[in-house]
Amino acid sequence: MAWIREADDERDLYNLKSLHYEKLKGNRAHQRSMRINDQFRLIVELESSAQGSVVVVVGIEDYH
Repeated sequence: MAWIREADDERDLYNLKSLHYEKLKGNRAHQRSMRINDQFRLIVELESSAQGSVVVVVGIEDYH
């Protein structure tokens, strides 16, 4: 979570290869995911605010 808090923008999350940060597709195209471990992914949405983008955690999903 510290990496997410310290990120200046979405590019910082993409640059952390271990997170496997990616846009989702289809009806979830407005969401992003990042790997917690081999089994779970953190699902987030980006919202605009006066300070810039804010990461909102939507949930944790089991991808297996």
